[in-house]
Amino acid sequence: MSSPLTHFDAQGQAHMVDVAAKDVTHRVARASGVIRMLPATLALIASGSAKKGDVLGIARIAAIQGAKRTADLVPLCHPLPITRVAVEFEVEAEASWVRCTAQVETLGRTGVEMEALTAVQVGLLTVYDMCKAADRGMVMDDIRLLRKSGGQSGDWVAE
Repeated sequence: MSSPLTHFDAQGQAHMVDVAAKDVTHRVARASGVIRMLPATLALIASGSAKKGDVLGIARIAAIQGAKRTADLVPLCHPLPITRVAVEFEVEAEASWVRCTAQVETLGRTGVEMEALTAVQVGLLTVYDMCKAADRGMVMDDIRLLRKSGGQSGDWVAE
């Protein structure tokens, strides 16, 4: 029986998957995650008065950069010609969190799930970095793929 883990060859050695035989299709992935913080920290973000500036604006640019640099960070990811990255932030005052959602698209032979997940994580890390002087106890969680489309395996949606 072959392993469902495609990044290992028959001898169990790590390798980059050969995608040459796959069709070029429009591939889309959407991921999200949250960073929880003290209400006072969220107020700094919402008011735009954080010492380092526009937290969510800078985090959006960082998330886009993260998507573009995924192959440099995750060893067996293919460098992809990304055609679109969209990043949204939602502030939830009552629960005291910020949600980052990223959608990444390409016309390619392999999917962009890792790029979407990396974008979310880098966006949240940037929020942490910009606000850590006010709140070192921030927690990132619920980072996950929401959906993906395109390619041989077709569409997938999180439950």
